[in-house]
Amino acid sequence: MIVFQDMYLNEVNLSFSELPFSSDPKHVWVICRYKNKWLLTDHSERGLEFPGGKVEVGETADEAAIREVKEETGGVVSVLTYIGQYKVIGKGKTIIKNIYFAEVSELVKQEDYLETNGPVLLSILPKNIDNDNRYSFIMKDAVLFHSIEYVTKRLSNFC
Repeated sequence: MIVFQDMYLNEVNLSFSELPFSSDPKHVWVICRYKNKWLLTDHSERGLEFPGGKVEVGETADEAAIREVKEETGGVVSVLTYIGQYKVIGKGKTIIKNIYFAEVSELVKQEDYLETNGPVLLSILPKNIDNDNRYSFIMKDAVLFHSIEYVTKRLSNFC
């Protein structure tokens, strides 16, 4: 397990084992690739980030991950891989998120991307992302770094 503090000084526990913090997480975060590019969304308030959100009533975390990618980017997930889970111990509450890697086979243009401005494709993620105001706070802690490292080392079908 990896333990660190996020930019708000909350304790974050990150694990790449099978559901270490909850078998029923209420949030998901999906690292996406489409045609050898990173697929992010432009959240209208937070900025650029990988898609994600809350698990709805009656939905599994896997189903929520696929739905969030579609809603926020128009992406059709062809392969979804669970890679880990993290827990943020905040001042008022604790949030647990499943982390996924998704291969997207198609981007479907949508009339509405809900709270986002739609898909953003990047060839590379900037090295100084934690100091770049275009990016969401979700992209600025060690969860991103460790998750990308995990994906590139462990998934043979990456890229």
